[in-house]
Formats: sequence, C-alpha cells, structure tokens
Amino acid sequence: MDLNTITEVVRRPSERPGTDWHEGDAWLAGGTWLYSTEQPDLRRLIDLTALHWEPLVPTDQGLEISATCTVRDLYAFPCPLDWTAAHLLRKSCEAFLSSFKVWNAATVGGNICMSLPAGPMITMTVALEARYELWAPDGSVRFVDALDFVTGDHRNVLAPGEILRRITISEQALRRRTAHRRFTLTRLGRSTVFLVGTQRRGASDLLLTVTAGTTRPVRMAFDSLPDVRALRHRIDAVPADVWFADPNGTPDHRRHLTRHFAEEICRELTAGDLA
Repeated sequence: MDLNTITEVVRRPSERPGTDWHEGDAWLAGGTWLYSTEQPDLRRLIDLTALHWEPLVPTDQGLEISATCTVRDLYAFPCPLDWTAAHLLRKSCEAFLSSFKVWNAATVGGNICMSLPAGPMITMTVALEARYELWAPDGSVRFVDALDFVTGDHRNVLAPGEILRRITISEQALRRRTAHRRFTLTRLGRSTVFLVGTQRRGASDLLLTVTAGTTRPVRMAFDSLPDVRALRHRIDAVPADVWFADPNGTPDHRRHLTRHFAEEICRELTAGDLA
C-alpha cells in the first residue's frame, strides 16, 4: 500500500536513531505491517536496516537477536546441539500467519513491537525468559523482561521514540527441555492458543507460558510438575479480561484449550517425549 502522508524517508540514520525522533515518525525495518494498512498519522520513516545490526550473535552467555533480524535468518540459524530449546525458534517461525516472502522481510523486533496476542516472537522470547534492550531518545538504555513488555492487545511499554535494539536469551534458558502446543482453526491460520512448557534438565519444575489466547503473555511457574487440579486452578485464576476474543475463538474456548494443552505438556515433560 502507498503511504501518501509520508514526506521523508531517512535512509542513513545515526547510530542512535532515537535522538532525532519527532512526532509522526515511524521505525522502518521489514515494513510488512507498516505498508499493509493506512498510516494517516505518519510523516516520516526512519530506515533501521541501514544500521546493519548483526542479526544473530551467539555468545558465552547465550544468544543475542537483533531487532532487525528477519524471520528467515532466525529460522536458518544453526544452533549448538546442546541448546535443546533451540527448536522452539524454528517452531515459532512456523507459527507466523505469512508466506515465505513475508519471512524474507518481517523482523523479530517488528513482531514483538506490534504486540499482538498471536505474535509468535513474543511467545518464543517469553517462554525462553528473554530480556529486551530498549534505547530511549535521550540516549539512555533500559532492560525489560520479555514477560513484562506486552501489556495488552497491540499495547506495550515502549515510550514515544523508544526503540527495541536487541533480544538476549541466556544459555541456561536455551538448554532447558521444552514442549509446546498450538491450535489454529485452519492448518496455516492464526494461533488461537500457543503454549510452551520448559523445564530445567534433571529437574521436575515447570514454566508454562500461555499466549495467543490471552491479550498479554501469561507465565505460570511450578516448583514441580503439577497435577491436573493444581494446573487447572492456576489457569482458572487468570483474570477474565486477560482472555482474548476474536473470530478465532471466544475466551471460554481459549481457556478450555489452554487447560487441555497444558495437561498434555505436563504429560510430555513427565514422559520425556519431547518435540
């Protein structure tokens, strides 16, 4: 779609692009959503791809993912064999409601900052206990846990002019055992629910992440794998206004699916039959 209100595109932004932020600006990375709908309030686009941030950087502490890393690059990244949770990166890419053409342009950071309930990069980073590095227009930097970034449907903690620079996932999180479940109304449709359970090696704990069925990510922590009654109690304790409603499912439907799939995840982790 043509954006007929845009009067300028900044092709060579400064290394700290937020310092030149003005009302009516928008960050341009993949642009797959930006160009998909009218943007009447925008006047200028700032092209972040010109900064050439390294897409994926493995370190001694884990993995750094640039906000401008494309879905294609994330999917193709060869993770170390002992990162047992790394398959979740590929599974999350496969959860996109998009074609391979969109994969070539859409970015990890763009999906996170859109902050939609079905954003699979949100699911992935919350389940793997990631941290986000945010750059403010005044040059300051702050770090936010992935769990706390999205506050509701299409809402997050970003202030005007603030930018997501990178996502960091620790090696400890990447070495956890994982199991996941996802439900869609059609084979390639938008996620109705997307659940991920992770567990420390040699332990019986559980971190259960619930997304897509809720307006913001929900994480439930258990010291040991819960029985059905305890698991359902925690799921039923999620506030009613957090469950999401759209044509893909009612809140009651999503709660029911969450109970069902959470029990399956617990059984899978107990049996050690991991995807």
